[in-house]
Amino acid sequence: MSVTSIVVTLLAIGLAWFIYSGNQKQKQIAQINRLDAEEFLAKNTQKEGVVTTESGLQYEIIHKGEGTTSPSLNDSVTVHYHGTLLSGVVFDSSVDRGEALTFSPKQVISGWTEALQLMVEGDKFRLYIHPELGYGDRAAGKIGAGSLLIFEVELIEIK
Repeated sequence: MSVTSIVVTLLAIGLAWFIYSGNQKQKQIAQINRLDAEEFLAKNTQKEGVVTTESGLQYEIIHKGEGTTSPSLNDSVTVHYHGTLLSGVVFDSSVDRGEALTFSPKQVISGWTEALQLMVEGDKFRLYIHPELGYGDRAAGKIGAGSLLIFEVELIEIK
């Protein structure tokens, strides 16, 4: 075996170990975040005004709108939202940017897809999204693997 072959083999083994170690750390972070999410959601069910759906989505109505219909999966909706982690860290906010977002309910995480179909124009909900209805065990920007997501969502318009 040549020196080059040995070096390439050692580099491949090192890279594999690096990837494996990173995945293990990600799994540990996800497990801790999931435990925190489960504990929070269990306590949150006792809070007055919090509704828990069959999927585990929790929401509370902050403001009831005047609309009469809810969006379907194929509609386009315009919303303002403010997303935080359980720690209070803001990870995204159309409110802070001063620009509402327009998209289809089928283009977002399943917690949002479900919640939007419960809303009418003018509704403002606070959503508590279990990791399985969010990003699961994947990290995304400031969102750690296994994180509970909390959103305030205002449905401005259904198109």
